[in-house]
Amino acid sequence: MGNSRLQCEPLDACFGAQITGLSLADISADEFDCLYRYWLEYALLIFPGQNLTNDQQIAFARRFGELEFDLAPISNVKDDGSLRPDDGSDDMMQVINGNMDWHHDSTYMRVQAKGAVFSASVVPSTGGATGFADMRAAYAALDDSMRTKIENLSAHHSLYHSQAKVGHEGERGSHSKDFNWTGGYSGYGFHDGPVSVRPLVKTHPETNVKNLLVGRHAYDVVGLSAEESARLLEELNQFACQAERTYHHQ
Repeated sequence: MGNSRLQCEPLDACFGAQITGLSLADISADEFDCLYRYWLEYALLIFPGQNLTNDQQIAFARRFGELEFDLAPISNVKDDGSLRPDDGSDDMMQVINGNMDWHHDSTYMRVQAKGAVFSASVVPSTGGATGFADMRAAYAALDDSMRTKIENLSAHHSLYHSQAKVGHEGERGSHSKDFNWTGGYSGYGFHDGPVSVRPLVKTHPETNVKNLLVGRHAYDVVGLSAEESARLLEELNQFACQAERTYHHQ
């Protein structure tokens, strides 16, 4: 795509690609334009061996648009090196446990996240993979009757609701736009604003490709009973996140 050094190799999955041959710390405008087109095509991009500083990662992320926040350290390890207790007493561990279920980022906020830029600082020798699911492929694989059924349905999205599934109430109203990211990611999303209502089928604004918008934050489909809603959302989540439509990054 106009850059002789940049290499794009599709993953062994129905989506995603590995990008090599460039430095994200000093990426040019042409290189970023190329990357952005690859992102729209493959949905997930992996950049091995970059080793960005925090400031460099923030600068790269800002190329995609306005950020919800600069950085949020998410770990089961405290600053002093000790492990967080996984006994229900630590808010960060509660959020981490909740996030182990499939989800779209920030659907419980006024504006859903466009994407996310992740880096790993310290990882275990085994386990700890981050999973991604192709919701475009999931929608495309639905049968006609299910597509017709959900085409005009919407669901509520709330972090209070999704965290309750792991027994975490969260401190009501602990979210704020001036949040202290050095100590409190666990409060992000516990806001006092209105509950978001989002369609089950979302059309990407740039590619016009339809995809499923479900995940753990979704509940109470408008027009359905609580039982019908829970059953439908569970069916869609289970269908979407089958092995043939997922990728786990080590």
